Amino acid sequence: MSDILFETADNPAPGDGTAGFLDGAGGAKIRYAIFRSEGSARGTVILLQGRNESIEKYFETIRELNAAGLWVATFDWRGQGGSSRLLRNAPRRGHVRRFADYESDLQLFLERIVLPDTRMPFFLLAHSTGGLVALSMAPKLSGRIDRMVLSAPFLALGAQAVGEGAIARLASIACMLGLGSRALNRDRGNRPFETNLLTSDPIRFQRNAALLAAHPDLGLGPPSARWLHEAFITIRRVARHEHLTRITIPTLVLAPTADRLVPHLAVENLCSIFRASHMVPIDGARHELFQEADRYRSQAMAAILAFIPGSVEEGPASMVGKTTIAAG
Repeated sequence: MSDILFETADNPAPGDGTAGFLDGAGGAKIRYAIFRSEGSARGTVILLQGRNESIEKYFETIRELNAAGLWVATFDWRGQGGSSRLLRNAPRRGHVRRFADYESDLQLFLERIVLPDTRMPFFLLAHSTGGLVALSMAPKLSGRIDRMVLSAPFLALGAQAVGEGAIARLASIACMLGLGSRALNRDRGNRPFETNLLTSDPIRFQRNAALLAAHPDLGLGPPSARWLHEAFITIRRVARHEHLTRITIPTLVLAPTADRLVPHLAVENLCSIFRASHMVPIDGARHELFQEADRYRSQAMAAILAFIPGSVEEGPASMVGKTTIAAG
């Protein structure tokens, strides 16, 4: 596993893991890993990352899920982390031909890796862009996924110099002109902690920065126009009432209230019409809940472990109350 996954001194890999590559749609190489808990498994969490993330960034969270008796199966989205880059002349640019390719890769991962090699029942834990993909694919996952947790799902784009509508129009025009592989802004590298929008925790921020400094190929710069165009199309589709009514998987939505990348109001609005969901606000937290300070992150983890059956002693009847308490 050591030649596929990368550790740093302050970010060791969980103990019992295997890693490999899956042939994704169109021949893309998708890097994946499975991490097992000690003793009998209470189920498997399928962990879906956000944009510009990698398996290594979730080592801490995976260890905690393993300690709760849960296996974790995860992979890097095509075009990022240790998976195939899609633009040879711009490997740092976040790009995808279409968002349906993400869904195809998830489908293959479930069929070829999760079903034969992990333990039931199956739960989905998805952050940001992973949450958008999960929402898009969720109507097809009923009967296979028992419960779903979405952390700051990517439902709108904030913290930009221009509005989301203008960015969407620019991305659409660029694609129509055959410039979809171009970025709409420059690659300025990674932000320092003082100006970052992701976490208020300097220790976890520096841990992630050290990982990228040691293994820069895991990181990305800005997204391409095509990526943005496809993301906005998907956001509009999953927010429709007719789509949300087709999702029957019980869903916990973790909503950090100080999130400047995905405005909190967008998450509230979706959950108000998403009947299978229960929203838990994490007051004061920024976008990356799993990289946040302990006072925020512990609330998110407690809510997850109360909601996912089999990871705590309490039965399903107590779960809604437990998640509400965890967020308070």
